[in-house]
Amino acid sequence: MTHPIHIGIGGWTFEPWRGVFYPEGLTQKRELEFASRALTSIEINGTYYSTFKPDSWMKWRDETPDGFKFSVKASRFCTNRKVLSEGGESFAKFLDQGMTQLGDKLGPINWQFMGTKKFDPVDFEGFLKLLPPEKDGVRLRHALEVRNPSFDTEQFRDLARKYGAAIVYAVDDEAPEWPRIDADTADFTYARLMSSREDEPTGMTSTELDAIAAQTRGWAERGPVFAYFISGAKVRNPAAAQALIDRLK
Repeated sequence: MTHPIHIGIGGWTFEPWRGVFYPEGLTQKRELEFASRALTSIEINGTYYSTFKPDSWMKWRDETPDGFKFSVKASRFCTNRKVLSEGGESFAKFLDQGMTQLGDKLGPINWQFMGTKKFDPVDFEGFLKLLPPEKDGVRLRHALEVRNPSFDTEQFRDLARKYGAAIVYAVDDEAPEWPRIDADTADFTYARLMSSREDEPTGMTSTELDAIAAQTRGWAERGPVFAYFISGAKVRNPAAAQALIDRLK
């Protein structure tokens, strides 16, 4: 069985996309409406730095079509801590801001850790225990984006599997030290593809995109997929996402 595949970008407000991805003359207030019909998902990045009002979440929900998904980047105040398991107050502030107003448009939460954060099994399990499986009747799916090689162990994979958290498959050619972990630890897959190049109109070559499409189809055999073109040559990411969507039709 092939499960749903959601492909997108990080955020939707980026001036260089105007006239390249967004049509000339499109007003900024209609950019989400446009992006959500050209793509099938967006990772909300602003939540890493600040919180939003419930009205914002409801507005985003209402501006996007049925079946569209938003992933949410977790607050840095939850993940950029010396002791992760002591972040209860920050967790509450982040999770209580109103994201459940998205309803079935809420995709996974991406908990991203800095490259300096090393794997501490005891503390990390304490962190995982703080991740609620649902809120306000809405399922919360959790993805772990780790950037330190110390996480590339079977013990980390086993912990993620124990708590049903996905390990983000993150690829950045400029950061070869990051672990590229492709492990079946949850009932969904989360990928962040950060190697687009400006000299390629679609961000990557046709051969590279074909390889990603094949990898994505493999992931979809085991559960829903959420894959985002992030960073790299950001101006090319919408074109890369659209090219991948076309290959997966």
